[in-house]
Amino acid sequence: MMKIDGVQIAKTFLSTLKQKILLLKKEGVVPHLVVILIGNDPASVSYVNQKEIKGKHIGAKITVKRVSQNVTQSQLLKTIEQFNNDNNIHGIIVQRPLPASIDTNKVSLAIKPNKDVDGFHPNSKFQSPIAKAVLKILEEIHATPLLNWLKPKKIVVVGKGETGGKPVIEMLRKMNIEPSIIDSKTSNPEALTKKADIIISAVGKSDVVKSEMLKKGVILIGVGLSKGSDGKLHGDYDEEKIKNIASFYTPTPGGVGPVNVAMLLENLVTAAKN
Repeated sequence: MMKIDGVQIAKTFLSTLKQKILLLKKEGVVPHLVVILIGNDPASVSYVNQKEIKGKHIGAKITVKRVSQNVTQSQLLKTIEQFNNDNNIHGIIVQRPLPASIDTNKVSLAIKPNKDVDGFHPNSKFQSPIAKAVLKILEEIHATPLLNWLKPKKIVVVGKGETGGKPVIEMLRKMNIEPSIIDSKTSNPEALTKKADIIISAVGKSDVVKSEMLKKGVILIGVGLSKGSDGKLHGDYDEEKIKNIASFYTPTPGGVGPVNVAMLLENLVTAAKN
């Protein structure tokens, strides 16, 4: 088995971005990302902190706009509009999940497609960072041509939420790969996971992927995050229990998360260039 070092993958990638930002700065452009953070969900706060730290590290400008959990739809849309009209801002994100009172779709459509670095707008100029991160990790496991290697594999995506499973499923479909999808209504998930060569889990619930559901040599990529009773962030599977079964797996923390942030910042740099 091999633990995939997302921190190292991200580090290499970020140093390239740092060079690109230096060149942009010579032209008088500083990539500027605005993150709108509603309330204080622990996983969201953790993600936003990472975006801020890594963004500043490579020389981008990161503005975190904190708004109350009780923000109204119209207040939020007004805030987005303000950032849309500011030419010094290249990327806008509204950190998800959003409160139940907010229409997620309206928020996605409110951000200008050329500033939608999270890739939620249907006409976004950018691919979802989480989907790009999963792809990047698969490339680390198996060098190119990735598609030839992936095509015959049985791929299972667990969870189809808008911030994790859904963008990954859409990306695979664009590559003409049809994954098996497991959600809360799947009656016998084990029948699918037992046959899977690659499992991408994006539920955000501890121990949702159990060791007895896996076949030997499976590749496990954990996108989901949840806060345990110990106050720490956990992935969808227990690393201790799966590490002798999986051939490759991503840990939490230090797996998909850092690569996700790096891919988001790549989108930001592209947005600033354009």
